[in-house]
Amino acid sequence: MDLEGIRKNISRTDAEIIKLLNKRFELALKTKKFKSKISDDAREQDVLSAVKRNSQHLIKPEFTEKLYNEIIAESKKLQDKNLKLIGFQGEHGAYGELAVRAYDQSAAPIPCLEFAEVFEGVKTGELDLGVVPVENSLAGSVSVVNDLLVETDLNVIGEIIVPIHHCLLALPETDYRDVKVVYSHPQALAQCRGFITRNKLEPRPYYDTAGAALMLANDRLKAAAAIASKLCAELYELEVLKENIEDHESNATRFLVLSKDKAKEKGNKCSIVFSTQHKAGALFSVLKIFAEVDINLTRIESRPVSDERNKFAFLRDFQGSDADKKVSDALEKVKKEAAIFKLLGCYNEAKL
Repeated sequence: MDLEGIRKNISRTDAEIIKLLNKRFELALKTKKFKSKISDDAREQDVLSAVKRNSQHLIKPEFTEKLYNEIIAESKKLQDKNLKLIGFQGEHGAYGELAVRAYDQSAAPIPCLEFAEVFEGVKTGELDLGVVPVENSLAGSVSVVNDLLVETDLNVIGEIIVPIHHCLLALPETDYRDVKVVYSHPQALAQCRGFITRNKLEPRPYYDTAGAALMLANDRLKAAAAIASKLCAELYELEVLKENIEDHESNATRFLVLSKDKAKEKGNKCSIVFSTQHKAGALFSVLKIFAEVDINLTRIESRPVSDERNKFAFLRDFQGSDADKKVSDALEKVKKEAAIFKLLGCYNEAKL
């Protein structure tokens, strides 16, 4: 290995250190939710003792103590800012993080491995809010999120529409002609099906678009690429081989904002969950209630009820506010017709 090769390794190591520091600061922000005060002298001494004890080889205990005193001080500064913690599914650079930034630029986006972790984090108070995708204009609904919405007691307090522009990312100096395999979330692969087919690439599903980019950067895969956001190229030092590879430029994903509390503003759009009796015309009877008072339906999605065979729950979004008598009267009628009814929330409709 020559000097240039060693320096490249140093750069990758530095990038990894920064990622781990960022993760540590995120965890420090989470701890504030469960503490009565920011400073905890006993805990700080435990941390310093542990890192000095684990110092070895070229790392001296004196250096480690000095370094961690700075890290602890910075953690306390961040905790003192009272940043709002908003969870999203995936690694940093995921489209969920872009949705968080669009919703609240001052918040701290917190990555979660699974969608269920976002819901659970909001429920327990570990997160202030959660942002989850419910449908894409090309690939359709996100089934796992809709299933979680059927079961949740959380409130929907907002929505964000994020234009999705996928990039083909690879390791620096990769020859485009050598790429044979592409990794990404199944939704992203579906949104780029035409591009993948035309270029004779083998699609391989991964748990997250940004996770695929991170894996590619960490594992240094040859003849492989990832489909992810342009932000991922910056975060993981990858090269953009091709931009805007989605099949249609109108590609967009709708995200919902989850909270333990109801929305403070009146809102102009509502989301509900209901189920009907298992008999002919039951669903029509419910939908008819909305049609009779001219309430505009924007989405209806059916999902199987997990613990009951041949039973379905319906998620419905419509324009209007539960603060308006026309809407509140209609919802009262739906409650009487439905076997199960839940108002997920009333919030402000997003615009592209």
